[in-house]
Amino acid sequence: MILPIYKPVGPTSFNIISQIKKITGIKKIGHAGTLDPLAEGVLVVGIGRESTKKLFIELEKEKEYEVLIELGKISTTDDSEGEKTVWKVPKVPRVPHVSQALKKFIGEIWQMPPQYSAVKRGGMEAYKNARKGKQTILGKRQVLVKDIQILNYKWPFLTLKVTTGPGVYIRSLARELGEELKTGGYVKQLKRTRVGEFKIEDCFTPDSLKDMNFDTM
Repeated sequence: MILPIYKPVGPTSFNIISQIKKITGIKKIGHAGTLDPLAEGVLVVGIGRESTKKLFIELEKEKEYEVLIELGKISTTDDSEGEKTVWKVPKVPRVPHVSQALKKFIGEIWQMPPQYSAVKRGGMEAYKNARKGKQTILGKRQVLVKDIQILNYKWPFLTLKVTTGPGVYIRSLARELGEELKTGGYVKQLKRTRVGEFKIEDCFTPDSLKDMNFDTM
């Protein structure tokens, strides 16, 4: 069984999987597409051995996000968890300037993963090195950003709807957009609203699985 589970802000994706294992009594459970602890939204979960084998299909599906970016600052983690540094902004960008800058991030683009990410180098995740104060050499990756829409903009806060293919880091998008605008920028809030056909309004919570029958799993 493959289900969309709502992940709130706070717990890790692994924490959510652990909750579901306790509730269902099933050991073989996995997820497709990790959400950072400070992100919320759709986490696609496979329950049972056969379902977990099919999760690679979910990884390749289109995703939608709503992201609140704070311009004028950068973060060591590219999100609100990290240490912030204020950028001196010579000129606050207007909507047309932001719209023009966003065009550079639509289509097949090369993107640098965040230092605080699960990308491995030498068998070690980058975020583990980052927590020790070490930099990991990360190469750029080609990813697909299908569409970006401005939902709201009132300096320094910019809210976007982003539609992507697999492997896109929204934190990297915020950082690189900030560099393009010469303002700096980081993800203040992030919500994944859709993965393929699974929408956030259709999500289950771990507790809601208590009344479901998993005897055949």
